[in-house]
Amino acid sequence: MILKMDNKSKDFYNIMGRFFGSRIVENKTNDRIYDDNNKEWYIYLDNNNPVAFVSIASGVIKNIYSIKDDFLIELLTYVSKETKIKDSIVTKIYSDVYSACGFNCTGNNEYKNFIRIRSGINE
Repeated sequence: MILKMDNKSKDFYNIMGRFFGSRIVENKTNDRIYDDNNKEWYIYLDNNNPVAFVSIASGVIKNIYSIKDDFLIELLTYVSKETKIKDSIVTKIYSDVYSACGFNCTGNNEYKNFIRIRSGINE
């Protein structure tokens, strides 16, 4: 199941709270996760447990995390159908997933831990 929420949605912090400030997420992605007011969150639940998420602000992906690539592929495919994704700078660890979802990856050497992606799906 995929949920769409923001930080004012009922149960948002019950679902997402453990990810904010999580060393596990930060160590895997080299990124910190914040609950900014302008973000929409797409959250993938597996057996009612959050296993992947993507946050978007004004069409730009801001945060991304998944415990398994298959969850993230399904989630990004869903998100790409829901909203037009603009050029985004995202964590490099999922570069194979971005490519599998039809995103063009550039800037491999531009950033140490991040990569620039451009939608090839909905342009």
